[in-house]
Amino acid sequence: MVHVFAPHATGILILTENEYGLLNDIKVFLEKVIPKHGAYRHPSNAHSHLRSMLLPPDKTMPVIDGHVEFGTWQSLLFVETDVYPRRRTVTIQVIGEQ
Repeated sequence: MVHVFAPHATGILILTENEYGLLNDIKVFLEKVIPKHGAYRHPSNAHSHLRSMLLPPDKTMPVIDGHVEFGTWQSLLFVETDVYPRRRTVTIQVIGEQ
């Protein structure tokens, strides 16, 4: 197995289809559920933290014959929920026999 973790308060990982229309649908969905300009008490990026609470910062996937196993249309994507892009890291740990 491989475990992928994004150690950030406002970064998340999603396992979905990497298709332009769907990626825009995800942005619209997040804006509807947790709008950027809501009445929040936390300064500047409360929506970023709230969005990251809904979606996990990690994924675990099987490794078969040395390759990560994805569904036909699946890709692992990092989603930046913060107000501006920044340098991010992702921790990848392979677990099990080789």
